[in-house]
Amino acid sequence: MKSLLFFLQEGSLNPLEHVGNVAGGAGSDILSQLKAFGWEYGPKVLGAILTLIVGFWIIRLVMKGLGRLFEKRQLDTTLQPFLLTLIGFVLKAVLLIAIASKLGIETASFVALLGALAFAIGMALQGALGNFASGILLLIFRPYKNGDLIEVQGELGFVRELSVFVTEIETFQNKTVFIPNGPLLSGNIKNYSKIGNVRADFNFAIRYGSDVEKAKEIALNVLKSSPIVLQDPAPTVYVSELTNNNIQLVALPYTTVADYWDVYWGMREEIVKALGDAGYEAPFEQRVVHMKNN
Repeated sequence: MKSLLFFLQEGSLNPLEHVGNVAGGAGSDILSQLKAFGWEYGPKVLGAILTLIVGFWIIRLVMKGLGRLFEKRQLDTTLQPFLLTLIGFVLKAVLLIAIASKLGIETASFVALLGALAFAIGMALQGALGNFASGILLLIFRPYKNGDLIEVQGELGFVRELSVFVTEIETFQNKTVFIPNGPLLSGNIKNYSKIGNVRADFNFAIRYGSDVEKAKEIALNVLKSSPIVLQDPAPTVYVSELTNNNIQLVALPYTTVADYWDVYWGMREEIVKALGDAGYEAPFEQRVVHMKNN
């Protein structure tokens, strides 16, 4: 207390003024530091904001151009939005990483973290990603399209939808089958609609001793008179096999995919009726026995 009175008596500064001077000095230091920070990082922040705006604008232009290019090249409508989304995501990620690097932020560890995360997700979703990659290849190379009659994985039916993970097939029994794209792409794919028509082969038989040429003529007349049998390529009939009990003939009519089963089953029935009307008897199992007298 005495030292304080002595301090006041000697005409020194008021203690409050002293505290204010100290605070003012600290405030000026903070202000100077902020100014230095602003001079050092301000241009970088403004440049990063400008780069972000211009980058998003350029990416938007690139996406519009790619969309028009995909439409011009008639890329699959299922694949277009996926590719646009994927390309947009990659471009934006590259832009953000470049801006972070411009601001002086260490990006190596961030990129490594993203890589490790992507690897972990890939291992967890290995089967799904395999189907996904196969779906992309199917959409690009197009071995079949919606409406085609295909035979895959032991299933025969019409393609109703091709997505990036599965292919949906509707069978002739009105069953809907979903086949993963991975096994589908690794196996054989039979496309009956690729050329535009399909041949519906079926067999029929006549007895030994019957007129083969007349039977072929009757069968051809039935095929040529049918509205669901194509005349170009023209239908044909051949002898296919000589069995123990009958003569096997094969009819080779062409038809559209939609009329395949009508031709396969219906024309066989029509030919059997026409042969019966012409006097041909149905073949049956028979044996010829030769007797020798001693």
